[in-house]
Amino acid sequence: MKLQPETVNPAKLHELAHGVIQNAKFPMLATVDPSGQPRVRPVSPVRVDDDFTVYIANLKSYQKTHEISVNPKVELAYLDSSHDQVRISGEVRRVSDGALIEEIWKKNPLLTHYLGSPENPEFILYQVIAQSVRFMKEWSLEYFEVPIR
Repeated sequence: MKLQPETVNPAKLHELAHGVIQNAKFPMLATVDPSGQPRVRPVSPVRVDDDFTVYIANLKSYQKTHEISVNPKVELAYLDSSHDQVRISGEVRRVSDGALIEEIWKKNPLLTHYLGSPENPEFILYQVIAQSVRFMKEWSLEYFEVPIR
């Protein structure tokens, strides 16, 4: 029996991609260490904007902090339970806007639980600025470029 992928409506790509992000919750973040070795690990985004900007809380002592400081180009890969995929390629920036940090902090009680306050010297808030977003429907073996708004 040959599997036939569902047809993907290009007008629905934005909605489909955000559906995968919402359902998958924990993407894999790919960075490159200073020796050129790729590194991949799950992360827990604290916010995702409509334009696919993804916010990730981090600690200064984590290995990815150094990797990002050397090379801010990253990719986030989401895979939901239906095996639909979203890949966000972009560049990481550290968030310094106190109002934005406070807004995100208030909506994520686990930040307070684990880090105490936004003034914790170990705390870093990163934003991944999407440069390209690709969506793949299970079994289609074809990526679709998702328009970034």
